[in-house]
Amino acid sequence: MDFYDLDLNDRVLDALDDMNFTETTPIQESAIPSILNGRDLIGIAQTGTGKTAAYLLPVLSLLQDGGYPKDAINCVIMSPTRELAQQIDQAMQGFSYYLDNISSVAVYGGNDGIRYEQEKRGMQQGADVVIATPGRLISHLSLGNIDLNRVSFFILDEADRMLDMGFYDDIIQIVKSLPTNRQTIMFSATMPNRIQQLAHTILNNPVEVKLAVSKPADNINQQAYICYETQKIPLIKRIFKQTTPQRVIIFVGSKVKTKDLAISLQRAGFNARAMHSDLSQGERDDAMYAFRAGQVDILVATDIVARGIDIDDIRLVINFDVPHDEEDYVHRIGRTARAGRDGNAITLVSEKDIPKFKNIERFLGTPVEKAPLYEGLGEAPDYDNPASSNRKKSSTQKRSKGKGKQTDKPAKASAKPENEGGTAKEPSKKKHARKPGKEKKAAPAVEQSAPTISEGSTPTTDTPAQPEEKKKKRKHRPRKKTSEHKAAPTATTEQSQLPE
Repeated sequence: MDFYDLDLNDRVLDALDDMNFTETTPIQESAIPSILNGRDLIGIAQTGTGKTAAYLLPVLSLLQDGGYPKDAINCVIMSPTRELAQQIDQAMQGFSYYLDNISSVAVYGGNDGIRYEQEKRGMQQGADVVIATPGRLISHLSLGNIDLNRVSFFILDEADRMLDMGFYDDIIQIVKSLPTNRQTIMFSATMPNRIQQLAHTILNNPVEVKLAVSKPADNINQQAYICYETQKIPLIKRIFKQTTPQRVIIFVGSKVKTKDLAISLQRAGFNARAMHSDLSQGERDDAMYAFRAGQVDILVATDIVARGIDIDDIRLVINFDVPHDEEDYVHRIGRTARAGRDGNAITLVSEKDIPKFKNIERFLGTPVEKAPLYEGLGEAPDYDNPASSNRKKSSTQKRSKGKGKQTDKPAKASAKPENEGGTAKEPSKKKHARKPGKEKKAAPAVEQSAPTISEGSTPTTDTPAQPEEKKKKRKHRPRKKTSEHKAAPTATTEQSQLPE
C-alpha cells in the first residue's frame, strides 16, 4: 500500500517524500488506520518491520490536524534503552520536519547535570512529544518536573524488552500519572503472559495487529559450534585468526562476561570494545560511534544491541551464549544481511545449552550446520546425546579429584589411632576422619604433619592440654578458621572467570 492511500496529513506526506518512503510495511498498513481512528492498539512484530513509523506517523498527523493543547505534553513514548530512545528521536526529527510548532524532547539516563536541566526545561515549556526511558521519567515525575495530566497518547515500544529489564512497576507508576481518557498504543516483539497481563491492565478494548515472527533471511549463512564453555574463547580467537574480523557483533549473555571477553580479545591483539548497560551514556555513545565509523572491528555486547539499533553492513554475528528463546535468536542474527547484503551468523553451543538450541532449530524448521572444532581444541560434546558428554566429563573430574585426595588419606588415617587409641576399626575411622567434628580433635602431632587440620594455638608442652587450656584454644580457633575461609572464595572466583 502507498502512504498516499492512508489518511495522513499532507505535511507528513511531504516529509515522507523527502525521505523516499513510498510503500508501507505490513505492520504500518495494519496499524496506522486504527491509530488514526483513535483506537487503542497492541502490535506484535519483530524489530526491523517499521514499528517506529507505524505509531509516529499517525500521532504526528493527528497533532498537526489540531485540537490538542499547545502548552501541555500530548504524547509520551516509552523506550527500554537509551539507544532506542535516541533512534526514535531521530526518526521524530525527520517525520516532523515540515510540521508547525511540534516539538519533542528525549529523556534518558546516563547524562550529566546540564543534560538533565535541558530535559527539565523542555518538558516544562510544553514539548508535544516526550521520548523517555522508564527510570529517567520516574525521576522527573518524583521531582515534579513534568505534568502528565493532559497526555493524549501513551506509547510503549519494545514492551516485552521493558518487562525483561524489570520495568513493570515503573510503567504502572507512570500510568497512574496519566489521564484515563487517553489513547494507548503498545508494540512488542513477543506476546508472553506478562505482556497480555499488562495489555489487559492499561489498554481499553484494543485492536490487535499480529505479524508472525519471520524466519531469518535466506542470505544469512548460519553455523553452530558444539563445544564446552572453556573452549569458547579459544574457538573465537581461532575463528578470527582464520578470517580477519570486520564489522562483527558478539552477543553475550551477561555484563560480566561481556567485559571479560572484550578484555581477552584486546589482549590477543583484536580491535574489540564492550557495550553494556553499566557504561555511562557518553561511553555507550562513543562505543556505538566508533563501531559505526569502522574504528572498532568487534563489538562485544549484551542484548542491548539486539533490538531497535540500526547498524548497517554487519558481516558477522556471533552468539557467544545461546539466546533464551527463538525470537531473540532471530533478532540477534537479523543484525546482519540487511538491505539485501549477505551475512554470517555463528552460535557457540555449550553442553548445557544444547536443548535450547534444538528448540531454535525446531522453530527454524531446519537444522543449523554444525562446524567441527579446530584441531587442538579438544573433543566436543555429543550434540545428539549431551547426557553422555556430561557423564564422561564428570567421570574424568571424579578421577582427577580422587587422585588428589589420596595424598590426604594417610595423614588422616594415622591421626585416628593416636586420638582414639586403637586400630581395630581402622576402615570406619578413616571415614570419620573426613568429618569436621573429628578433625577438631586431632592431636598436636598430627597438626604438624597436616596443617589444614591445625586451627588452634601452637602447643607449648609435651603433655596433653588440660580441659581449661583446651577451652582457651577453642576461643582462638574460629579466628583462624574465618581467615582461612575468607581466602577460599578468592580462588573460586578466579577459577570462575573466563579463560583468556
